[in-house]
Amino acid sequence: MEITVMVALVISLALFFDFTNGFHDTANAMATPIATGAIKPKTAVALAAALNLVGAFLSTEVAKTVSGGIIREGSEGIQITPDIVFAGLMGAILWNMVTWLKGLPSSSSHALFGGLIGAAIAGIGIHSVNFESLMQKVVLPALFAPLIAGGVAYLCTRLAYALTSRHDPETGDKLTQKRGGFRTGQIFTSSLVALAHGTNDAQKTMGIITLVLIAAGTQQAGSGPQWWVITACALAIALGTYAGGWRIIRTMGAGLTDVKPAQGFAAETSTASAILASSHLGFALSTTQVASGSVIGSGLGRRGTSVRWGTAGRIAVGWLFTLPAAGIVGALTALLVKTGVIGVVVAAIAGTAAVWYMFIHSRKSHVGHHNAVEVEEAGHAVQFRKKKPAGKPSKSTKDVQR
Repeated sequence: MEITVMVALVISLALFFDFTNGFHDTANAMATPIATGAIKPKTAVALAAALNLVGAFLSTEVAKTVSGGIIREGSEGIQITPDIVFAGLMGAILWNMVTWLKGLPSSSSHALFGGLIGAAIAGIGIHSVNFESLMQKVVLPALFAPLIAGGVAYLCTRLAYALTSRHDPETGDKLTQKRGGFRTGQIFTSSLVALAHGTNDAQKTMGIITLVLIAAGTQQAGSGPQWWVITACALAIALGTYAGGWRIIRTMGAGLTDVKPAQGFAAETSTASAILASSHLGFALSTTQVASGSVIGSGLGRRGTSVRWGTAGRIAVGWLFTLPAAGIVGALTALLVKTGVIGVVVAAIAGTAAVWYMFIHSRKSHVGHHNAVEVEEAGHAVQFRKKKPAGKPSKSTKDVQR
C-alpha cells in the first residue's frame, strides 16, 4: 500500500480514536455537576466540549511524550511504520468501545499506550519500547495519581463540611446551613476539569499523528505537533465530548457514591489540579483514573454516605486489564497488517464491523441525557434535631441532602 494512503488512513483512525476519547471521558468533568443538578445535562456536555477545544491549544508537552517518549523513533531509535501505529490505534479504539458499552470509566490513555506497545513489540520487537519513559511517565503516575487525588478530595470534602457547619450557641447542637454555594461553585470547578482534560487527552492523539508523520518521513524526529494537527485533534475531541458518553456519566455520577454539591466541588477541584500539574510536567496521565479516585475520596469524606465498592472494584478490574487487553489486540492487528495490503484491509473491515456491532448493541438499552443520572434535589445541609424549650412540642425535621 502506498505510504501516503496508509498515512491518511492512520490519521483518520487517530481522529476517530480522539472522538471516542471525548465521549469516553465526558464523565470526568461533568458527571458530578449533572448528578447534583448544578448544570443541566445538555448544557454540561456542550460546556465541556467547548472547554476541551480551548484546552487542546494550551500545551503540547504530553504530545511530545507520546510521539517521542514511549516508542523509540528517529535516527537514534527504530523506524516505526504507519502500519504499526494503525495496529495500535485499532487496539485502543476497540477497548474504548467495549468499556463504553459496559459503562466502565476505563483509561483511554492506557488503551492507547497498550495498543501501541503491543503493536510495536509484535511488529518490530521489544527493543522498540522505551520502558524507562513508560515507567516514569505512565505507570508510576497511574499508580499514584488516583491515590493522591482521592486523598486530596477526602481532605477537601471534610474541610468543606467543617467550614460550613455551625452550632447553636446555647445548646451546642448543629444547625441547618444551606450549602447551595457549592453547587454554584461546581460550574467553575467542572469547567476547569474540562479545560484540563483538553490540555492532556487531546494531546495524546496529536502525539500519535506526529509519530506517524515522523515515521512517514514528512516531519523531523523530535519535533512537536504541527498547527493543523493541533486544530484537527481539538475539534475531534470536542465533538466526541459533545456526544456525551452517557453510560459512563451514569456510572461516575451515581454508581460510585451519592454525590452532593460540597463533595462534588472537592472532587472536581482535586481532579483539575492533578491533571493540570501532569500536563505541565508532560505526564500522560489517565484523567479517568484521577476523576474516579477523586469521586471515591469525596464519598469517604462526607459523613453519612458510602462508597459502592462493588462498582469501584469493577472499575479497578477494567483499569488492570486496559494495557494488556489493548496490547493484545494491537499485537494481533500488527501481525495481520505485516502480511501486506490484504491484511490491512481485513483489519480495517473487522475493526469497523466490531465498532458498528457494539454501537447497534448499545441501542437495545439506550442511555441518554434523559436517563443517565437521576438528578436529585441537592445543595442543602443535613438538618439535625434542635432541642426545643420545655413545654413546646418538638418538630421533626425533614430529611434533606447534604
